[in-house]
Amino acid sequence: MTGAQPLPALHALAGRFPTGFVWGTATAAYQIEGAWNEDGKGESIWDVFCRIPGVIEDGRSGAETCDHYHLLDDDLDLLADLGASAYRFSVAWSRVLPEGRGRINEPGFAFYERLVDGLLQRGIRPFVTLYHWDLPQALQERGGWLADDIPAWFADYASLVVARLGDRVRDWVTLNEPQVTAFAGYQSGVHPPGVKDTASALIVAHHLLLAHRAGAAAIRAASSEARVGIALNLSPAHPASASAEDGEAARMADGAGNRWFLDPLFGRGYPQDVVERYGEVAPPPLEGYDGALDFLGINYYTRNIVRAAPGTKLGFEPLPPEGALTEMGWEIYPDGLREILLRVHRDYAPRELFITESGAAFPDGPDGDDPARVEYLESHFSAAADAIDDGVRLRGYFVWSLLDNFEWHLGFTKRFGLVYVDYETKQRTIKSSGRFYRQLATAGR
Repeated sequence: MTGAQPLPALHALAGRFPTGFVWGTATAAYQIEGAWNEDGKGESIWDVFCRIPGVIEDGRSGAETCDHYHLLDDDLDLLADLGASAYRFSVAWSRVLPEGRGRINEPGFAFYERLVDGLLQRGIRPFVTLYHWDLPQALQERGGWLADDIPAWFADYASLVVARLGDRVRDWVTLNEPQVTAFAGYQSGVHPPGVKDTASALIVAHHLLLAHRAGAAAIRAASSEARVGIALNLSPAHPASASAEDGEAARMADGAGNRWFLDPLFGRGYPQDVVERYGEVAPPPLEGYDGALDFLGINYYTRNIVRAAPGTKLGFEPLPPEGALTEMGWEIYPDGLREILLRVHRDYAPRELFITESGAAFPDGPDGDDPARVEYLESHFSAAADAIDDGVRLRGYFVWSLLDNFEWHLGFTKRFGLVYVDYETKQRTIKSSGRFYRQLATAGR
């Protein structure tokens, strides 16, 4: 196969990871499940947002997508075939609570119970994400993430899910990439609800942190065995030049993109330098706040290069990426993964770290030959191993993604999967990268 690695080199790479290392893949409910209105499921904000003309690149939606809801057993078999020891998936809030609160939808819970049971039967450890961007539309109509009550709504939802699955699931991720929920949904407006207002984005970010804390407490109250984490999208911020101005720009980019969530979650409150830049729109202090994390998940895709931009609110602007790019236009920069892992380990000392997402989009064809992704995975796994060699407590790596899927506002125009999906027939084809991953994970286990 094109892109195959010599077995001695592959086994040498696998041997750099410790015994018990978690070999995982990851997905999100709205991106793969389909069945958007079946068996009592309520609408999510993405169901509604996708109907707005022009907001999705190809004009499509996740209404059907990979049809994982109906092809669950096939996809569980794929996971086993790939040699995964863990699977990170998300629960669709509106599938189990159609109005977001109150009435429980039993068929929805039955689906996730069947998913968890199927994983355990195949020897695969479930990591459950409670929120991956698909808020019930009924709660959006009550204010959504801008509502003061939403941390309590989220905690109630978390309590119900853990009460049903907590006897079989130990590892819980409260929120996936709260930075994206807040700033893509409420500042740039490319995600629902499509708001473009920095003050609103900062309120949402504040409420997400409060929801994490309330949700973590609810999870632990429902299950004494639970381990609680959160998944943050983190990227090194590099200055465009050696000038003091660009250095300050990189510090501010790091503050807005990384420290804005890291600092509060590790008991430091909001970073004061960024608070001062935001001025009157900055949120209130997080008095006595701590994320109480058992583990931190890092989603890594690329680095950011920035330069000083004195006329902007935060004083920086991104530059175009350098070097080889993925189809998303993101620079392929594996050393950034090592860098961000070392930085978080050094500055925050989390108990455990997981790479909860890392992957790449390339223009894959139905033959499943994707040598560029094989090379991407090899280089990024190697960077992760370098971080472990340097003392980072990295416990697992979840490749994004198991399947090609609905890529949010980009529709079906980008493919991240280890498995190719024909969206018309739903046929799955394991790609070269999936076969590489199977060899690496099997050797690592």
